[in-house]
Amino acid sequence: MGQIVSLSFHRFDSLRSRAWAFAMMGLARGAMARVPGIGFWKLCGSGTGEGFTPRPNLSVYAILATWPDAETARAQICGADIFARYRDRAAESWTVFLSPTSVRGKWSDRTPFAVSHDGPPPTALAALTRAAIRPAIAARFWRRVPDISSVIGADTGVLFKIGIGEVPWLHQVTFSIWPDTRAMAAFARTGPHAEAIEAVRRENWFREELYARFAIHSDIGTWNGVSPLKAAA
Repeated sequence: MGQIVSLSFHRFDSLRSRAWAFAMMGLARGAMARVPGIGFWKLCGSGTGEGFTPRPNLSVYAILATWPDAETARAQICGADIFARYRDRAAESWTVFLSPTSVRGKWSDRTPFAVSHDGPPPTALAALTRAAIRPAIAARFWRRVPDISSVIGADTGVLFKIGIGEVPWLHQVTFSIWPDTRAMAAFARTGPHAEAIEAVRRENWFREELYARFAIHSDIGTWNGVSPLKAAA
């Protein structure tokens, strides 16, 4: 199947575990770089809204990584020491494994995802949008974003959604899972989201941007007590 992308979410309930997770945004970098088989990776915090959001959520952190194949991805997520340390401290953890179907743009001057899905078109699919916001227009961007977050939060078609990011206010990621391309396109082409995309192009909001779609491969763990994929099914 080729490249697999893992996205791991960890929720920390106690003040001590949250302080540990916050510190690991810097301290975990060396251990992450040494994980066998890992390619591109990012440590991310999260926001309190349904997508891009300026308000941090200090209880949820995410790790994105790419792997050469599904076997390596699952073996390292389950067995590598750094991932085990996150699970041991977290109150709950969930990892979803993804197969890239399309990618456009760059992340940290790289194209991190290699399109490798060669099966039939997926039913459920995931979408990831990453943007590095130009500091000069950050205030204008954040005035528009709450409208987008409220709309995606109310959309009954989305199966899972979260906003994460590397740098608060400037480097933002939205990740969502949809039942099919029709539901995702209906959200993207109407309302505040469509207006924001038009403004991005017209006013050059982003210094760097990336858009990717994925087929769902599998998952491990739970979120809010269940596997989001099984709950959706």
